Amino acid sequence: MNCRRCQGLMMEDQLLDFEGTQGFMWTTSLRCVNCGHVYDSVIEQNRQAQQEKVLVLSSGEPDYHDDEVHLGAEASVRQAA
Repeated sequence: MNCRRCQGLMMEDQLLDFEGTQGFMWTTSLRCVNCGHVYDSVIEQNRQAQQEKVLVLSSGEPDYHDDEVHLGAEASVRQAA
């Protein structure tokens, strides 16, 4: 299997699950030898759930029409001495 990030080699690795329902337990996952990306079924399920929550505009362009911008003192420009 190749890594999704860098197309590197994925190797099986033993990881310690600190938040298991029955205390600490070891789990087997895949880790990229190049970049360290971890592929785990639980991590993948959580990523997919987060992607479903993202709102995508139909036009694909950001909508800034309703945003109000308040510029304060931090927006002023001063010349150096």
